[in-house]
Amino acid sequence: MDKISFLQQIFNDSLATTQSSFTLFPVITEAANLLGANLLSGGKVLVCGNGGSAADAQHLASELLNRFELERPGLPAIALTTDSSTLTSIANDYHYHDIFSRQVMALGQEDDILIAISTSGNSTNILQAVDAAHQRAMHTIVLTGNESGKLHQALNKNDIEICVPATQTARIQEVHILIIHCLCALVDQQLFGSGFS
Repeated sequence: MDKISFLQQIFNDSLATTQSSFTLFPVITEAANLLGANLLSGGKVLVCGNGGSAADAQHLASELLNRFELERPGLPAIALTTDSSTLTSIANDYHYHDIFSRQVMALGQEDDILIAISTSGNSTNILQAVDAAHQRAMHTIVLTGNESGKLHQALNKNDIEICVPATQTARIQEVHILIIHCLCALVDQQLFGSGFS
């Protein structure tokens, strides 16, 4: 296979994964409705993930806190992946598994939302963050793939799972970014736009 054919295959796989994710529209809408309602009631958003999902967590938090496409006030959102002193002190004094859960326990309150991003659904620190959110009576939205892994079993009936129907990490991450943009656009319209018919 030459390089052009190789790139065509990557693009075709990405398009196929995106198209198969059209089934997620109702659950993305449900998640956006929850986000908008909680932000209107004074809640904040905590976001976490590892590796590429950490970058996605920061991306989502920045789109909410600064602005997305509408000119609007900032919305309260914190990426739990950005404070190296906090992350390294928790990992050093306790365990790497605790880096997000200890932050959730300290910062999270009832009616806040935790958005946890994991392509595999098996990251122990994400599982512990979800458990901490439950202890704090927070709502939880998870972005997963690869059939959700262990994370699916960790969720309760009030949580929302958006699981990309794919197994390849890169394809899952590409759709996660699209979902993040959809959530931001829907929240913008719900809180500051002309609404939907």
